[in-house]
Amino acid sequence: MKVGVPKELKDHEYRVAITPAGVRELTSHGHEVLIETDAGRGSSIFNEEFESAGAKIAPDADTVFAESDMVLKVKEPVPEEFHRLREGLILFTYLHLAASEPVTKALLDSGTTGVAYETIELPDRSLPLLAPMSEVAGRMAPHVGANLLERGHGGRGILMGGVSGVRPANVVVIGAGMSGMNAAWIAQGMEAEVIVLDKNINKLRDIDRIHQGKIKTLMSNKLTVEESVVQADLVIGAVLVPGAKAPRIVTRDSISSMKAGSVIVDISIDQGGCFETSKMTTHSDPTYVVDDVVHYCVGNMPGAVPHTSTYALTNATLDYVLALAAHGLQAAVADPGFALGINTYKGKCVYEPVASAHQIPYTPLSDLF
Repeated sequence: MKVGVPKELKDHEYRVAITPAGVRELTSHGHEVLIETDAGRGSSIFNEEFESAGAKIAPDADTVFAESDMVLKVKEPVPEEFHRLREGLILFTYLHLAASEPVTKALLDSGTTGVAYETIELPDRSLPLLAPMSEVAGRMAPHVGANLLERGHGGRGILMGGVSGVRPANVVVIGAGMSGMNAAWIAQGMEAEVIVLDKNINKLRDIDRIHQGKIKTLMSNKLTVEESVVQADLVIGAVLVPGAKAPRIVTRDSISSMKAGSVIVDISIDQGGCFETSKMTTHSDPTYVVDDVVHYCVGNMPGAVPHTSTYALTNATLDYVLALAAHGLQAAVADPGFALGINTYKGKCVYEPVASAHQIPYTPLSDLF
């Protein structure tokens, strides 16, 4: 199979969808890899490294899309790329279609087979290809929040860990999944007071067992969320419903009651956000203020640390890429968890949460295979 890797076009997105090690694995199995020139430069991976691993360097993205059977990306296509989509092409990337009607329409209109990293599941319902970027975003969130709590960035002027005789920041993490667990862990390591809320008591038990009381846990419900948010200096939203829009857990009224200069970091924003006041921002313009509360809602947080993120992503995706390259879409169809990654196929929406989000017809994949 011919596998193409274009340069990412999303604002300040420096990741690339494969590493030289991934290229070597593909070429050693007889596949061709075509990489747009300088696609890896933002991740400190250069053309010569890809060529040494067996890739061919393409002059532009048009060539990559036109000559490839499968295109690997990191983020969903932006409007400037829509004209490159076509029937027969497999696009393997983070799609987050439930939060983007324009991208969904572009894939359906073009007939592109859209396979989403974030909806592939293992038998235990875990999300193996979402996990690495959730881990990165979770670990970044407390650092971002600590920076924004500084007065010069609009915050309350609070040091995360406090100092002797002065209380540290009160950090509330909503959601105890991969990103939430990592956010809480890093915030606790910065010596903040950390509370994690979740509806899953088993996840809260895991936190108690691992951290032995250093991170407080609370069962999530409307009243507890309201009370916790109002008292917080930093709230990190890490709510996930696989493949669907994130629920709006924190209301505008609660945000209005927060202390002036408090900070919100919404990791869930790529699925629509879990705060009523959330709206997508970019690395070039990352924050805005609502009711004196600083909001950070960048949809591609891991793009700020592209070298780490690129290697973490390829570690997770490579086996799936190799399977698709060897057997085509049948590799996914034959595996129920892998099949859940197929969101669009020949102009049909075959992933029910996306169809529900946009109120469009849903066609079971089994009807088409």
